[in-house]
Amino acid sequence: QVQLVESGGGLVQAGGSLRLSCAASGGTLSTYPMGWFRQAPGKEREFVAAISRSGASAYYADSVKGRFTISRDNAKNTVYLQMNSLNLEDTAVYLCAVRRSNSPSQNIESYDYWGQGTQVTVSS
Repeated sequence: QVQLVESGGGLVQAGGSLRLSCAASGGTLSTYPMGWFRQAPGKEREFVAAISRSGASAYYADSVKGRFTISRDNAKNTVYLQMNSLNLEDTAVYLCAVRRSNSPSQNIESYDYWGQGTQVTVSS
């Protein structure tokens, strides 16, 4: 059973940066594509970014493209989300997830294991 723990969230001013981490245990992370998602109060969970097993390919939601970067360190069983130029609309709980498949996806329903999330709050 894969377990995921996110960290790195917090309060940041608009225009600032944060780096989120997702540490996995109970499995070999390099076996699976990974994704980051977010859920704001009163809104549905949405796709943010995804990365292939090797880290060679990454995919982003249009709303974060050019500002966020997903990466992974398979030796550390950890996936990262570097978030720059944060704005108020980025405020949400950010969750990482594992997809037991060969390729990443934007489809939330296709992910099998989820972390509990870390809160990111952007202030003006």
